[in-house]
Amino acid sequence: MARHANVLFVTAPFVMAATMAASPVQAAERQQISIAPGRLGEAAISLGRQTGVSIGMSDQSLTGIATPAVQGRMSVEGALKRLLKGSGASIRRIGDGTFRIVRDRAIGDGRAREQPRLAVALPAPEPEQEPAEIIVTASKRDTPLPRYAGMVEVVGDSAFTAGEAAGGSAGLIFRVASLSSTHAGAGRNKLFIRAIADSGVAGPTQATTGQYLGDMRLNYAAPDPDLKLYDMQGVEVLEGPQGTLYGAGSLGGIVRMIPNAPNLVRTGGQVSAGLSATQHGDPGGDLAATINLPIVTEKIALRVVGYGVQDGGYIDNVHPDRRKDDVNRTRTYGGRAALRFAPDEDWTIDVTGVYQRIDADDAQYAAKSIGDLKRASAVAQPYSSDYALANLRVERQWDDLRFLSSTGFVRNILTESFDATQPDGPAALFRQRNKVDIFSTENRIVRDLDNGLGWILGASYLESTSDIQRTLTSYGTEPVQAEVIPGVPMYGRGMPATSTGVRNRIREATLFGEASFEPIAGLIATVGGRLTNSRLSGEALDPIAFLSMTAIAKAEAQANRNETIFLPSFSLLTDAVPGMTLYARFQQGFRPGGLAVDDQHIQRFRNDRASTLEFGFRSGVPGVDAVALTGNVAHTKWRDIQADVTDRIGIPTTANIGDGRIYTVEGRIALHPLPRLTLDGSIIYNDSRLNRPTQFVQRLSYKGQSLALPNVANWGGRVGFDYRAPVGGDMRFHLSGSARYVGKSRLGVGPILGREQGDYVDTALSASLTRGMVQWSLSLSNLLDSSGNRFSLGTPFDLREDYVTPLRPRTVRVGMDFAF
Repeated sequence: MARHANVLFVTAPFVMAATMAASPVQAAERQQISIAPGRLGEAAISLGRQTGVSIGMSDQSLTGIATPAVQGRMSVEGALKRLLKGSGASIRRIGDGTFRIVRDRAIGDGRAREQPRLAVALPAPEPEQEPAEIIVTASKRDTPLPRYAGMVEVVGDSAFTAGEAAGGSAGLIFRVASLSSTHAGAGRNKLFIRAIADSGVAGPTQATTGQYLGDMRLNYAAPDPDLKLYDMQGVEVLEGPQGTLYGAGSLGGIVRMIPNAPNLVRTGGQVSAGLSATQHGDPGGDLAATINLPIVTEKIALRVVGYGVQDGGYIDNVHPDRRKDDVNRTRTYGGRAALRFAPDEDWTIDVTGVYQRIDADDAQYAAKSIGDLKRASAVAQPYSSDYALANLRVERQWDDLRFLSSTGFVRNILTESFDATQPDGPAALFRQRNKVDIFSTENRIVRDLDNGLGWILGASYLESTSDIQRTLTSYGTEPVQAEVIPGVPMYGRGMPATSTGVRNRIREATLFGEASFEPIAGLIATVGGRLTNSRLSGEALDPIAFLSMTAIAKAEAQANRNETIFLPSFSLLTDAVPGMTLYARFQQGFRPGGLAVDDQHIQRFRNDRASTLEFGFRSGVPGVDAVALTGNVAHTKWRDIQADVTDRIGIPTTANIGDGRIYTVEGRIALHPLPRLTLDGSIIYNDSRLNRPTQFVQRLSYKGQSLALPNVANWGGRVGFDYRAPVGGDMRFHLSGSARYVGKSRLGVGPILGREQGDYVDTALSASLTRGMVQWSLSLSNLLDSSGNRFSLGTPFDLREDYVTPLRPRTVRVGMDFAF
């Protein structure tokens, strides 16, 4: 039912009241609450309007206390505790649905004394720990973390510094041990969760990791767009297949970024700037600004984010004809705008637009035989990523029933180039342009009950088209050059020749549902399923004469087909063991097939499916309990694995490489030994194997060759600390540091792509000092100045050279943030 509220402000010394009609049930029950960062007076008004409670204050000056964002399903008392944590104020329940905010009194002093915003709160009884409750919103049912059956990493509460936000996905990867990347360059990387990794080459296959901005899908048959993480409320990483709720392309899991929503009552914003210096390389910098503008107070607001980032180069090209230092400079600029319209208490309408452009002067790799930060390339290999998104989100709330509709469009254009120069031949360049269009809409109705119970029922439609176009250019002086790719002419003198491309289109119509119930006290069972009908089509673009029309027609006929797939899921969770949650979960994920084209073959690749059975436990709440532990063991069967590969010439193509199995063991610990200090650690072990390779892979392999699945390290881990304390009464000091180990992995399957990579430690340290609205920061990355090897692929047209992608050398950044 709709809530109706009357608001009354009484301005007098030490008095402010927000009075509303409320019932005892409304005050005690968990409700969906969304409050943006701001001041306590505004937060109290917003909370009262959303829940129907009465909130009074003993001192009018309390209204100016800074408050954090509060988001999720919780009780009114829980929301108030989050708002007041560390503020020097506390709440008193006056009656049913009525609260009063008062100042804490210092021990031994009869007068109320104002405390700094980040002062440590006095020891509190157990109920005071409710403010740290974590809600897994990526479950689409706003499930409390203790009641979520699965491994999830939540990076929340605006945890990203300006420096980390400027790094985009790299900042998230550094924080989450189970998340890995190919490191081919910003905007062209493939992200993997656990060991669900197909290959290091970016081709027409769908990603194994689903990526979302709020409720809008970011990618499909394209790499990670690497959106910068400015003005984010948080990021959630759900591990393991998520086929029931997210459908195709979530074999390994999903990454969901949650941007800060427009604030309907407060004008404000932030400006951040930083300068960085990289050892052995060029300087860089970043600049970003966020502004929030209420247009009609409590009805319409606009929030705009804009940024520009330059990462200095550090790779030197020593080729005699193209000698140049620090060639791999990358520039990124973009922004995000969100318009929120809240016509009443129950409706919320958001319109969001995103644009980002990445331009890189050259590739990121080096040649080990020449030096850690050097290579000899006959041509520059620039790339660019042009990304745009538009989304309409509508939400309607009826008490514990919620309807949500999200519809949007994405266009992602990735243009890459590779050095195709052959030994003793003239300089040559291979270019590839992948344009991906995605239209998607999802409509769901959700009932959220207490303790993680409830259900969800939804329908979705997605249409995605991927167009890959290719050219090959020779810079030789002769008008006709020797062929690099059979059938593709080499004109010379910089004239491009068309190489065969491919278009894949998929249309998916889906029904899905999931329900959680409690068959016996202390045991929660969750059952779900997803029924998807996929219509697939594929065709060759600009086929060369070398290919017969009969072969093309046959392959395209095989690619045009319908598939209907059902993905079941179930889980059991219990907290019968005091202080601990135990769970078991079964989930599946899939990717549809398509058409693969190189300049010698045209063939269809089939859909693949991953099934995961996992067992885990969770004890304690991170950031609240002195010790919080999480553990998980998972087994995955992966059938008909799709992989983007290269043939012996170097042409990217796609094939089913066989069946595989993966064992994963994970453990995490969070220690809270002191109120101002947090320690954390995580470790992951992956044992992956292609146990039934196809004949295609067997021909590439040889006796004794390891057939481990590529690009995910066997071992990985991370340790970190976070320390926060007031300094001098009006300043706040923050110090954090971390180290991440990435173990050994292989670039691909078989001897051609079988080179090792990984086995390095990456480190970071940052400090900040905040006074009022200004924050100064100093951060260091790669403290040990390790070269490492993040990725062993350079150009696919030269698989003889031992290429490496080194870590960015030791980098220092000085930054300033100004909030208003």
